[in-house]
Amino acid sequence: MGVTPMERFGAIPRGSSRRVDTAQKLGRIRSAAVTTGETLRLAIDSLRAHKLRSFLTLLGVIMAVTTLVTVMSAIAGLNLYVADRVANLGANVFIVDRFGIITSMDDFQKAQKRPLITFEDYERLRDTMKTASAVSAIDDRNVQTRSGDIKMENTDVMGAAPNFADVRNINVAEGRFLTPADDEHRSEVVFIGTDLAKKFFPNVDPIGKTIRAETHSYEVIGVAEPFGSAFGQSQDNYMIIPLNTYMKEWHRQKDWLTIFVQAPNLEMMQTSEDEARMLLRAWRKVPYDAKDNFAILGSDSIMALWHDLTGNLAFVAMALVSVFLVVGGIVIMNIMLASVTERTREIGLRRSLGARKRHILLQFMTESAVLAAAGGLIGIGSAYLVVYTVQALFSFPMNTPIGSVILSLCVSTAVGLFFGIYPATRAAKLDPIEALRADG
Repeated sequence: MGVTPMERFGAIPRGSSRRVDTAQKLGRIRSAAVTTGETLRLAIDSLRAHKLRSFLTLLGVIMAVTTLVTVMSAIAGLNLYVADRVANLGANVFIVDRFGIITSMDDFQKAQKRPLITFEDYERLRDTMKTASAVSAIDDRNVQTRSGDIKMENTDVMGAAPNFADVRNINVAEGRFLTPADDEHRSEVVFIGTDLAKKFFPNVDPIGKTIRAETHSYEVIGVAEPFGSAFGQSQDNYMIIPLNTYMKEWHRQKDWLTIFVQAPNLEMMQTSEDEARMLLRAWRKVPYDAKDNFAILGSDSIMALWHDLTGNLAFVAMALVSVFLVVGGIVIMNIMLASVTERTREIGLRRSLGARKRHILLQFMTESAVLAAAGGLIGIGSAYLVVYTVQALFSFPMNTPIGSVILSLCVSTAVGLFFGIYPATRAAKLDPIEALRADG
C-alpha cells in the first residue's frame, strides 16, 4: 500500500491523511445537508406567510396537473376496458372478415366491392388449415324475441359453429352449449345470454323452455355466464343457434360470415394468419400484386386503432396542459420577483452575515420549486377526487397509473425550477450594502 510524502517523512502519522480526507468529506456532506434543510425550511416558511397569494399563484400548475392526471387516468382506464371488453377476441384468436376496420368512406366503398365471406370459405379453412387449432364461424342479425307475452328488443341472434364457445371463451352457467349433433341435424335449440334468462325466466329454470324469434321457436338448452356491458351497451342480450340452423332459417343472399381462427399458441399467430391469407388469396385468385379482398384482424389491430384515437386525445390534453404550465410558470416567476423586491433588506442582511451568492440562489430556486411542487401535489389530489367522483357517479372506466402521478409531480417541480431561475439570479446579484439600505 502506498504512502503520501508527508507520511513518509513523519510529518503526519501513516493513515492520518485518509482519515482527514474522510472527515472533510463527511463535513462537507453535513454542511450541504444543513444548508439544504435550512433553505427548504425558509422556503416553506415563506409560503406559509403568504398562503392566499401562494394558492392563487399555483392555480395554473394545479389545473395543469389535474388535467394531465385525469386525462391519463381516463386513457389508461379506457385502454384496459377496450382490451378486456372490446378487443378480447379470445386466446390466440384472429378474425377473417369482409370489411375489417373501416376508417374512411373511401375504405368503406372499396370494402363493399369485396366478395362475401361464405360458408364454403369457412369449411375450406376448417378442413385445410394446418396451423390452426380451431376454426369457427358466426352469422348474426338483430331481431325482436319473446317468450309468452314478454318481449325483448334488439336481441342478437347468432348462428355459430359448435366450437364457438371454446374459441370465444364463453362459459356455461346452466345447461350446455351447442353440439356437433345439434349443428348436423339443424336442431331448433338455443343457447341464451343472461339478459334473456332474467327477462323471460326470472323465477324458473330456463332449460327446456321456448323462446320465439320472429317466426321461429327454439328450445333453451343452456345459459351463459354474463359478459357485462361495453360502453353502456349490454353484451348479454344474445341467443346462439346452430350455424346450419341459422343458414337454413335466417341467412340471406347478401349476408356474410365472420370466421374465427384460433392458433395453437401466441408464437404461431403470425404463421396461422399468413396461412389463412395465402389460402384465401389462392381460392379467390387474387393477383400477387393486388391487395387482399378480405380482412384479417386480431386484438392487436383493434388496439392499434384504439391507441391512434386516444393518441389524438392525449395530444390535445398535452397542448392544454402546456398552456396551463406556461401560464402557471409565468405567474410563479412574477410572484418570485415581487418576493425578491419585498425581501431585499432580508437578502442584504443574510449576505452581510456570511451568506454567499449560491446560498441566496439556492434559497429562491428552492422556494420556486417547492411552490410548484405544492401545486403539483394539490393537482394530484384534485385529480384523484375527479377520478373517484366519475367512477362513483358514471361508472366510467378510469385507472390512474403511478407513472402519471410521478410524471406530473416532476413536471410541475421542473416548471418551478425553470421559471425560478431569473428571480433567484436577480436576488443573488443584489449588492449587500445597497440591499441593507432598502426599505423593508
